[in-house]
Amino acid sequence: MGVSIIDGKALAAATKAEAAEKVAALKAQGVSPCLAVILVGENPASQVYVRGKINDCVQCGIESRSINLPADTTQETLLAEVKKLAEDPAVHGILVQLPLPAQIDEKAVIDAIPPEKDVDGFSPINVGRMQIGEPCYLPCTPAGCIRMIESTGTDIAGKNAVVIGRSNIVGKPAALLLLAKNATVTICHSKTKNLQEVCAAADILVAAVGREGFVTGDMVKPGAVVIDVGINRGADGKLHGDVDFAAASEKAGYITPVPGGVGPMTRAMLMLNTVEAAARQSGKTV
Repeated sequence: MGVSIIDGKALAAATKAEAAEKVAALKAQGVSPCLAVILVGENPASQVYVRGKINDCVQCGIESRSINLPADTTQETLLAEVKKLAEDPAVHGILVQLPLPAQIDEKAVIDAIPPEKDVDGFSPINVGRMQIGEPCYLPCTPAGCIRMIESTGTDIAGKNAVVIGRSNIVGKPAALLLLAKNATVTICHSKTKNLQEVCAAADILVAAVGREGFVTGDMVKPGAVVIDVGINRGADGKLHGDVDFAAASEKAGYITPVPGGVGPMTRAMLMLNTVEAAARQSGKTV
């Protein structure tokens, strides 16, 4: 039996349809969900990401506010903009597109976003709540990864799950969410010994290391679910994942493509977080 491709675009479309239903239910109760996106500077990749998020909002019926600031914006100016949005009851979610220019302290900006409007799930309070299993906004990429795994019909409980990468944005939260689903979780990183052996024993393998083709075929257990979070621009000018797709596909049971895998799901989960933020702040249920 050949490998099954996990279609991130189709799954994202279904997730956004779910968000749109909830938006309609909130609007029927007099609440119009609103996401504010701040972009500092003119980083081309960031501009593409922001445009994508605005388009997603349109598809889901979510109001969006796009605030574009010049690259030489001071930290004080940006923090004042965040404060304005934080105090505006009509805005339910605030997202500051990263990376920020060198003169701005990213941590200070993330800390300034109120936890109830932190739809990226990056604030220390939301991270702490996730750690201890309290209700919170989950980081969009790891939450999307879990949905993709579950879409295959795989029962995560009891499975050996390996996460390659320990970033605060993907690796660590992905491991926590897998643990919350009762997987037996191993986090691998640059200092891990016997990496190939560890990965080859994984029923679920999440690659979030940021190196093109890092996961080779001999690191994949036959029948494993392989989630490729990496987005790397190759020498050929095309986007490539952290997984050698062709080699891994010969062994895996399920695999995500790059592009068209985790990326669309990340944005779809942001829409769900925004709707949830609007519901919580208005005291409504959807």
